[in-house]
Amino acid sequence: MKAETVAVGGLGIGMAAGRYSQGRRRMVVGAIMLAAALGALGLASLAIGDEALRTNLPARHLPPSWQHPFGTDWLGRDMLARTLEGLWLSLRIGLAASLAGTAIAAAAGLSAALYGRTADRIIGWLADLFLSLPHLVTLILIAFVCGGGLQGIMIGVALTHWPSLARLIRAEALQLRSADFVHASRRLGRSRWWILSRHLLPHLLPQLMTGFLLMFPHAILHEAAITFIGLGLPPDQPAIGIILSESMRYLNAGMWWLALFPGLALLLLVRSFDRLGEAARAVWSPRRSHH
Repeated sequence: MKAETVAVGGLGIGMAAGRYSQGRRRMVVGAIMLAAALGALGLASLAIGDEALRTNLPARHLPPSWQHPFGTDWLGRDMLARTLEGLWLSLRIGLAASLAGTAIAAAAGLSAALYGRTADRIIGWLADLFLSLPHLVTLILIAFVCGGGLQGIMIGVALTHWPSLARLIRAEALQLRSADFVHASRRLGRSRWWILSRHLLPHLLPQLMTGFLLMFPHAILHEAAITFIGLGLPPDQPAIGIILSESMRYLNAGMWWLALFPGLALLLLVRSFDRLGEAARAVWSPRRSHH
């Protein structure tokens, strides 16, 4: 009976190790492919000249062709060039907003776990407040108060996407605070900042990276959504939300390519980051990935 139990336990450990290795391999391959795609997107954005984005009325309303793979719009602008510029702009906005949101979540979660009950209650109340309101409504209000534009969108996205990650960081920090090595450091007279930087942050880095990767696609989608309804970037910016918003007026005229290709590009970009985030969570937080 003991031999069977040991065999079953060994089989379970082997299967878990196999799933971990497979998930890690999938994450690495996905990260390499996504990095290559983003590098190609960045080079393409730099290679695009102003000529492709200028008005060219004789070439307007052209369907997809070899010369214009994504067609042209009502002003004769190349839709492939506009789509690449829009994706690159969305990436920069999403990167800045996600980094800021992750930093806010880390600061809030660690403060709630390390600075007593008062800080925990205040931060918990703020997290509940933000979670009780719809993301898009709160984002619109914050962006409007901050003056709109690029700065307003980034601030709005950063301030509306931190509560869930902050709760996770708080729970992990509370567990780490009761660990033996933390108690030993306290007995040796180590400062709170020393314990935070040497013990807590290295253990919390995988959760922060996973949270950043999962926050990234939400930031891009919400930026596109708020720009789509006209409360984000100015119309002269080739953002995906602006491109999709402008294309709605021409769908009835049969110019389907104005919305199809930019929408698919945005979907593929968001889905790629979402899959990478899920793979990272399966590798770095295997217990949460099965819940």
